[in-house]
Parts: sequence; C-alpha cells; structure tokens
Amino acid sequence: MEDNVLELIGIKKHFQDVEVLEGIDLTIKRGEFITLLGASGCGKTTTLRIIAGLESPDEGRVLLEGQDVTDLAPNQRDVNTVFQNYALFPHMNVADNIGYGLKLKKVPKREIREKVSSMLSLVQLEGYEKRRPSELSGGQRQRVAIARALVNNPKILLLDEPLGALDLQLRRAMQLELKRLQKKLGITFIYITHDQEEAINMSDRIVVMNQGICEQIGTADEIYNHPRTSYVAVFVGNANIISGQVDHLAGDQAVVDTCGGKALVNTDGVRLQPKEQVTLAVRSEHIELDENCGCGMKGQIAEKNYVGGMHRIVIALPDGSRLVSSRCGMDSQIEVGQEICFRWNSSHGVLVDRG
Repeated sequence: MEDNVLELIGIKKHFQDVEVLEGIDLTIKRGEFITLLGASGCGKTTTLRIIAGLESPDEGRVLLEGQDVTDLAPNQRDVNTVFQNYALFPHMNVADNIGYGLKLKKVPKREIREKVSSMLSLVQLEGYEKRRPSELSGGQRQRVAIARALVNNPKILLLDEPLGALDLQLRRAMQLELKRLQKKLGITFIYITHDQEEAINMSDRIVVMNQGICEQIGTADEIYNHPRTSYVAVFVGNANIISGQVDHLAGDQAVVDTCGGKALVNTDGVRLQPKEQVTLAVRSEHIELDENCGCGMKGQIAEKNYVGGMHRIVIALPDGSRLVSSRCGMDSQIEVGQEICFRWNSSHGVLVDRG
C-alpha cells in the first residue's frame, strides 16, 4: 500500500544462544507517531537498529516505501536516528552540528545556511548558532540532535529513548514539543521508551513488546482500556489480574466466581462456557470500595498509602492474593485490618490471555 512507509516482515534476530526477536511483523503508515514500548531486553532497541541498518536480521525483510532495504547500509536508507546521548560533536557549534550531514552530501554552503536557519527556527533555538554543545542545557542539546536528524528530511525519524537523561518536568515539556514537531512536519516518528506515560501521551499507536514478540499493537485507548494479555494490562497501567471460573452467562455478560466472590465482566463477543477458567484485568481506579460492606466481593485492607493526590488501598483476598484500589483524595476512614467489600462495573473487567 502506498500509505505504508515501513514494513517489517518476519524479523528474527538472535545473539549467541538468545533469541532477541521471534518473528516481528509490523506495518507503519506515513506520518504516524509509533512507539515501541517495553522493558529492558524486550527487543525494542534491536528492532530500531534493524530498521536503521545498524543490525542485520537473521530472517525477515525490511521494506521502506515498498523497497527491500534489508541488506542496505545505513547511509543508503532514507532514515535518521536520534540517540539518547545525542552524539553531538563537542568541537562544533550548533550550526555546524546541524549542517554536518548536508556538508557530507556536498550541499552548497548557501543552501546549508538556509536549511540550518530553518531548523533552528523549527526547534526554537534561534540565536544559538555559535554555541558549543557544552554551553547548552540538556533540553537544548536534544533539540539540536533532532534538528540535525530532521535537516535531511528523512522518511522516518528513529528516536532511541531521547528523553531518558532529562528531568521529569523537562521530559514532559519535550514530549509535547516532539509531538508538535512531528505533526507539523508530517514525518513518520518511531520512538523507543520503557515509560508508559510517554507512550500514551505521544503516540498514534503503541507496540507493546515482551521477550522478542509484539504482545499488542494499538492506540493508547486500545492498549490501556482493552489489553489483550495480562502482561500488557500490568505493564501499561499496573492493572489487577484476577483468575476465576465462569459461573454462568447473562446475555453479553459473564458472572465469574473468584476467590473474593462473584464478579461481572462483559464478554465483548467472546464465547465462554460455564466452568471455563478465565483471567480478568481491572484497573485500580475502577475498583469501588463499600466501607459498610453491604454487597460485592470481600477482602481485608492490608495497606493504605498516598501517592501524590491518590489514595492507594491494598486489599488482601482469602487466597493470599492482593488487589489495589486507587482514588483521588485523602479523606478515607478505612483502616488496615478492616473487612471491606468492593466491586467494579462490568465494562471495566477485561478478559485477557485468550490465546
């Protein structure tokens, strides 16, 4: 399809005896902001390096706008990379760093000056042309690195955890800045992070990776509210995972018998049978507490603490497992050791690990 800028087909890679990628299939459209999200060792950086041409796959193909570039060198692909350490030349000023790639291509000096000036305006660093990297803040160095990568107008910009070295406040500001740049330029961004907040805030689609496979690919809403596996549910948003057995079906809902009592879950078209073993994922913010213990599932308060403005309550179930309920405010009279009832809306219980 002409709208597809990149296709990864059956990509496999191993290092010594370790299978790092186990058959990655991924199609990315032109102008998308895609994030590869996962813990260290999941294969996301290896995937990015294969796209960039810095690693060769053992099996599979890389297609750039329909052309097979699997065996092409990095400088033969219309792809640029921004690394976490920015890799700026310390002896060059900002203008020379940004224009270095154009100089290598023997672009006329006047055109280089014009393009560098345009990039400085784009990343809001006008007047910084003569400064050296050592004279810039972390956020400014990151902008220079992005400008240097964008000045060649690549079809794809790869970003390998470029915000990892920044403090929290600056990282959040740069998330917005990167998204602004991407939408303004219309260039495909492929972004790597282990930070779920970054992925949710910035991405058109998220690829959740785990041990060399893609666990789920979808929008932030799909990944957060409709996880397909318990890994995705826990990694993105720390959902509670609950096992149980289908007691009976009621229309498009199932009543599930768990160790804490009976719970409702929407089947979302999944065909279930009575006595079938199922796994549910429920976000902590969706678990409602009944301090009077009038109805619902039952447990005992094991912990309570505060995280920012959120009241975090840990509930111990009869089998020793624990659930977390969180809500805004700090006014709860709940005490540790107290028996508690809890429930959730059936639409907030999601069936996962269906195979």
